[in-house]
Amino acid sequence: MSNDQTTNDPTTDASQVRYDQARYVNDGQYEPLLSEKDQTSVDIGAGDSPLPDDLTRDDLELPELSEPELARHYTRLSQMIYGIDSGPYPLGSCTMKYNPKFTEDVAALPSAAVHPDRSEESIQGTLELLYRLQDYLGRIGGMDAVTLQPPAGAAGEFVGIRVAAAYHEHNGEGHRDEVIIPESAHGTNFATAALGGYDVVSLPSDEDGRVDLDALEAALSENTAALMLTNPNTLGLFERDIEEIADMVHDVGGLLYYDGANLNALLGRARPGDMGFDVMHYNVHKTFATPHGGGGPGAGPVGVVAELEPFLPAPRVREADAETNSGQATYELFDPDHTIGNVHGFQGNWLVLVKAFAYIARLGDEGLTDASAKAVLNANYLASQIEYDVPYGPFHHEFVASAGDQDAADVAKRMLDYGVHPPTTKWPEIVPEALMTEPTEIESKDTLDRLAAAFNAVAQESDEVLEDAPERTTARRIDQTSAARSPRLSWHELAEEDT
Repeated sequence: MSNDQTTNDPTTDASQVRYDQARYVNDGQYEPLLSEKDQTSVDIGAGDSPLPDDLTRDDLELPELSEPELARHYTRLSQMIYGIDSGPYPLGSCTMKYNPKFTEDVAALPSAAVHPDRSEESIQGTLELLYRLQDYLGRIGGMDAVTLQPPAGAAGEFVGIRVAAAYHEHNGEGHRDEVIIPESAHGTNFATAALGGYDVVSLPSDEDGRVDLDALEAALSENTAALMLTNPNTLGLFERDIEEIADMVHDVGGLLYYDGANLNALLGRARPGDMGFDVMHYNVHKTFATPHGGGGPGAGPVGVVAELEPFLPAPRVREADAETNSGQATYELFDPDHTIGNVHGFQGNWLVLVKAFAYIARLGDEGLTDASAKAVLNANYLASQIEYDVPYGPFHHEFVASAGDQDAADVAKRMLDYGVHPPTTKWPEIVPEALMTEPTEIESKDTLDRLAAAFNAVAQESDEVLEDAPERTTARRIDQTSAARSPRLSWHELAEEDT
């Protein structure tokens, strides 16, 4: 029987609603809330609650459903959402990498369930893992010391800038109030510098899409606190003049900050510390395949050169002095001499750090080097296969194409109809109608060909088709601005509005 037929002619309003809803569900466009499936009033009793009367209730309406109904509900919801486990996710700059499941297994081990309030003597295994992760990250980035506390990349940026500020203040140079940021930088760089109390100096790119050295020379002064730089930059281009850039910044007493968003392109091949960077953050979700966060726990460790080590957050982990500890502990927590203080509970998001450690340990030097090679290869191959204009190049891990006369946002919406996630759009603004694409190292040639086919199919379509896309997704054109400014926070709020 087709969805357009029914054996029961809907004659009442209620039956019509059920009929329409059934068709909607069958078309894959809607999954009722659990409260719509069934409601049972459960008397939980107010009892002696310490909460005020207006925050307590006697009856709590809970759906009374069978296990199959629950399983099907959540399975359907998972099928209505596109994720990295569903297919390719070439979101440029955001780097949506597949998270290997063995890291989840490691994080779920009973031995990983250690409460951080236990004594140092009783969590030596935990401290050893943190110490070894600090060492791994330091060696990968060419940094002398690492803190694991920041809970996200943006938080890592802020910690890095606060460490830089503390360093300048300690040296009697608190007058440095400017941070230079290329126009192609991540948006969080501008926000971080401003939140840190600095004036932002925007730096234009040269005709090759890299840092304009003349513009940099003009921007540098005795007021420069730091230059925040991503290398490769957001166009996927390596800053070939990086050593000269570092010398220019250091000559005026400034620091060079490395945004670790694109470290995936350099693993095993180049290190920010060797290029002259003084401080950096690591996006472990982008580089070492931990979960991306999405409002949940993340991690954004920060590495620094030796001169900045005394200003890192407290506490950190180090090997214990056997004499002072009577051999009872191999690892201990300590506060750096001029620490900026604690920026997150304990040592950061422990289980995320466990996953990063497991990923690095499993791949090793050879595996990490292979990952960066495939990331670069995949980006350049995909760039060569699409019909949109791709300026600049050759690239490292990502590239930015131009949608030309088409609207990049419409292109992205239409790509969803072809069963693939679209790239980042409209940014960086250096490329008009930008389609910023990063396939990462995980995708096969077949998947890249499928992505290219989606790009090329959309490139041939009319504006009328694009403006009406997507047609096949559960949600279509969402008013994201209104959703952010006036969120509906409960089912009851939505029901009252509908009535």
